[in-house]
Amino acid sequence: MNQLSQEGSMLLIDKPYEWTSFGVVKKLRGALGIKKIGHAGTLDPLATGLLILCTGKMTKKIHQYQEMEKEYEGKLVLGKTTPSIDLETDFDSSKDTSHLTESDVIKVSDSFVGEIQQIPPVYSAVKVDGQRVYNKARKGQQVELKPRQVHIRKFEIIKCKLPEVDFKVVCSKGTYIRSLVRDFGTVLGTGAYLAALTRTRIGIYTLAEAQQLDDLLKHTSLDPK
Repeated sequence: MNQLSQEGSMLLIDKPYEWTSFGVVKKLRGALGIKKIGHAGTLDPLATGLLILCTGKMTKKIHQYQEMEKEYEGKLVLGKTTPSIDLETDFDSSKDTSHLTESDVIKVSDSFVGEIQQIPPVYSAVKVDGQRVYNKARKGQQVELKPRQVHIRKFEIIKCKLPEVDFKVVCSKGTYIRSLVRDFGTVLGTGAYLAALTRTRIGIYTLAEAQQLDDLLKHTSLDPK
């Protein structure tokens, strides 16, 4: 169990579904009475899993945790798309997937392993002109984002029950799994959206070591509500 200290702590939290990463920071800041607290690596609201938080003097190490390799497990669905590439927004296209085979899926997943160019989703926390692009996207404003280079060390197909595909990805910092899913669906010619995502590892730290948010608050004798 993570221990809080006056000097500063590193906390491993299993981020709840539909919480923003900043929402977790804000909750703990208020509940624990700690002003200096931040997180290393944002998780989308509809994603769950490992979130590293640092308090006090440990916030100086946030950038070190951000640089670490990440591991995710998720489920994508072929044949439909949404503007956000997940279930935050409604479906905006639908295509037949009956011609696809598991071999097609594995072949395309293999093609994404290595150094790739990736454009972040328009529904993301990337800043353009000082504003988070998701704010622009939600207002219906056009956003142009530049591609960035990321490294995909592993893109493993765990289960393929088309149109659903369960996968595992091991990648560098700055990788957007939603962008990977979008591009994966584009190459297959059917489109795709991310139905579920969990971050299972950051560097040497695993989700198995993480605390539930409510459990942490109860451990500190604070009301989790």
